[in-house]
Amino acid sequence: MIEVLSTLPLNTVQDLGRFGARHYGVSTSGVMDPVAFTVGNVLLGNPDNAAAIEVQTFPFVVRFLADTNFAVTGADTAATLDDHDVPPWWSATAKRGQTLALRPPASGARAYLALAGGIDVPVILGSRSTHLRSEFGGFGGRYLQQGDVLRTLDGEGHAAPWKSGGLGVVPPSFALPATNGRVLPVRVLKAGEYDLFSAEMQERFWATEWKITHHSDRGGYRLSGQPLKLAAPVELRSYGLVAGIVQVPPSGEPIIQLSDANTAGGYPKIAAVIEADLWRLGQARLGSFIQFEEATYEAAVEAMTPVTDYVARIRRTADLYRSL
Repeated sequence: MIEVLSTLPLNTVQDLGRFGARHYGVSTSGVMDPVAFTVGNVLLGNPDNAAAIEVQTFPFVVRFLADTNFAVTGADTAATLDDHDVPPWWSATAKRGQTLALRPPASGARAYLALAGGIDVPVILGSRSTHLRSEFGGFGGRYLQQGDVLRTLDGEGHAAPWKSGGLGVVPPSFALPATNGRVLPVRVLKAGEYDLFSAEMQERFWATEWKITHHSDRGGYRLSGQPLKLAAPVELRSYGLVAGIVQVPPSGEPIIQLSDANTAGGYPKIAAVIEADLWRLGQARLGSFIQFEEATYEAAVEAMTPVTDYVARIRRTADLYRSL
């Protein structure tokens, strides 16, 4: 059980998402970085989908109202438990009355605070995720506020203090490096309307270093760069949207659909981000740059293998650690 002492807007309870409700017009929602979220739960022995807190505005400070095992993953927030540093990607035990503070991150955009047993909020349409625009899910359908008290589900078997002060893991930014440069490469598949763009516009799409603008949120990243223009206007029927689809509105500046994207849209879609790179986008900061790289379907499928192997290694290590 925790009490929120300090928070800014947009920090919410999330899980892996709300699937199977798109035909009702309900988008998936869920965490922006599923790798960080899952690892936090794995470290605690929680189910992979146990609800946690996605923190994307800082500082975020909570007080533990009971002895609780917790994990902090995702962005490097220079976290502290009372006056003691908590390393990034680390799990430990907090005693009743202790305070955990997450500060503006040195790298990354979103941190995840997982609690043993998972956060106890209602399951709505198969998920505990918050959808702010719809005002349902999570903690009262809203972002967290000072004074909120969040309870955990039955954490029996998880409450024993960690041995040796806790367990940490190598972050995926080191275990699964993408680049050491200032531009994040993002692998994509060509999408349905790719061939509507001229050869010049197609080349511009690949060559441009696109900037993630401040008109971006969990619904999608709006990019700025040299606009992509069609030779003639085109009208399309609305089609289903999923996270990763790259649309080109009339302005010519692409939009990458993300967790809180609408369920349908009609802008021409030029590409789709592969699943293995969506977590990287979830940690891309406003004002940073990305560049698209073409991938084949076979390469997109294979790209998930290092990600699943990374989580599997952590699962084996955490299971062994708890058994000692």
